[in-house]
Amino acid sequence: MPFREINAKMVEATVQPGVKIFSQRGAMLAYKGDVSFTPNLQGGQGGLASMIGRRVAGEATPLMTVEGSGTVLFGHGGHHIQVIGLSGDTLYVEADRLLAFDGTLQQGTMFMGAQGGVMGMVRGQVTGQGLFTTTLKGHGAVAVMAHGGVIEVPITPQRPVHVDPQAYVAHHGDVRNKLSTALGWRDMVGRGSGEAFQLELSGSGAVYVQASEEKL
Repeated sequence: MPFREINAKMVEATVQPGVKIFSQRGAMLAYKGDVSFTPNLQGGQGGLASMIGRRVAGEATPLMTVEGSGTVLFGHGGHHIQVIGLSGDTLYVEADRLLAFDGTLQQGTMFMGAQGGVMGMVRGQVTGQGLFTTTLKGHGAVAVMAHGGVIEVPITPQRPVHVDPQAYVAHHGDVRNKLSTALGWRDMVGRGSGEAFQLELSGSGAVYVQASEEKL
């Protein structure tokens, strides 16, 4: 894993010859060694098809390619950072939450309707995250950003997890999602902007939840 958490809002990446790292532009805070930073015009490892998919999805978050030999400190906007390790599975995450990730991971986009039909599309409207999400698949690590820190909540077939859509950050595993009416849940809790919905995630995997309903 190339990323080491320095504190809640900074990570250090080890850059090795022949191995790329992709990061959000403007996220480099400092570096040591012989390291180069190149604006990436092809949407990461996914190439042209990924770039087109991201633009159609409204997820054209600018990336840069990091190469060479040395160490780089990453952080952005004072957001909390969580490093997520992948062991062959797929991470579903909004593009603007990506701070940096292994160049070995396969990058793509997914239409949210494919994971919950109409409810998946409604979720995009409610959260303001759009109808598409970014996918990263393979063996490696991803550093994501959130407000107020992140907690990983396991999802098991026997116990689905219900999440406030505004607090959702990412998920991985064999997970299905659907949006349901909370029947006054948000009014009872007394938080949020009034959308009475819950995001239900079922199957096997984990969901990452931030300690805030604030968008990045």
